[in-house]
Amino acid sequence: MGNGVREGPVEFQRDVEPVTARIPAEDNQEKKKVLNSLMSGALAGAVAKTAVAPLDRTKIMFQVSSKRFSAKEAYRLIYHTYLNEGFWSLWRGNSATMVRVIPYAAIQFCAHEEYKQILGNYYGFQGKALTPFPRFIAGSLAGTTAAMVTYPLDMVRARMAVTPKEMYSSIVHVFIRISREEGLKTLYRGFTPTILGVIPYAGLSFFTYETLKKVHAEHSGKAQPSPPERLLFGACAGLIGQSASYPLDVVRRRMQTAGVLGHTYSSILLTMQEIVREEGLIRGLYKGLSMNWVKGPIAVGISFTTFDLTQILLRKLQHGPGLER
Repeated sequence: MGNGVREGPVEFQRDVEPVTARIPAEDNQEKKKVLNSLMSGALAGAVAKTAVAPLDRTKIMFQVSSKRFSAKEAYRLIYHTYLNEGFWSLWRGNSATMVRVIPYAAIQFCAHEEYKQILGNYYGFQGKALTPFPRFIAGSLAGTTAAMVTYPLDMVRARMAVTPKEMYSSIVHVFIRISREEGLKTLYRGFTPTILGVIPYAGLSFFTYETLKKVHAEHSGKAQPSPPERLLFGACAGLIGQSASYPLDVVRRRMQTAGVLGHTYSSILLTMQEIVREEGLIRGLYKGLSMNWVKGPIAVGISFTTFDLTQILLRKLQHGPGLER
């Protein structure tokens, strides 16, 4: 009897120890997963945006002006900028883009992974691909989360892209001048069309990319697509996502740069009405879309591919070969 009493606590301790030891291990694994997503997303955004920065700047300059867009005029603008301001001027505003896009992409990709997990648990898809609607919702929520956190940096990037070097000498200078001359609220001008545009853009982009990977796996028998296939899937995702949200992107840029271009855009509807009245529906709200069909798919394709391959590399470095996304 005495022996039985003494052995009871010993057995109890053996039962408890594995449980308490398992919790920190699970926490560490989750932290590694989040950190990997943040690092992969940051790199993906930086590589993609730097690759298309000259085209991005040219697109913004057309979006915020009343000039008619054409491929010929876009080429002339790029060439004129190169002759008058130098080769690296084509990347003017890219430093502000990096300051914005690195946290934006890091948050967006990381949030997407987390929202997928949350929605998967909610709908009972643990460890499996989400169905179409939750897939769209996960992408929309991820884009909205990232946009809300980093919006003032997008405003700064737009201002630097459309102004000469003499007006704003640095990112900090943009913040100081806007705050002093136009008020802090200006840093969030164009925020509403941004969020309204991000919902279909991010939702459709992530939805299309994840859907194409799923269809590929089902029909090819391969667990993972090759890098060129990832680039193609990402390009399709960018094409669909950006085409759906493009008019709101034009409105956002007009509202962001109104203070330096002499316009007063007070709301989304009034901005749209003025653009349509002065420039027409297609030539105004879809100005520069053809350039976006070149720039967008390249950027999104590079972004998704870089994220996926970086995730795979980090997992292999941490756990050894054999683990893939």
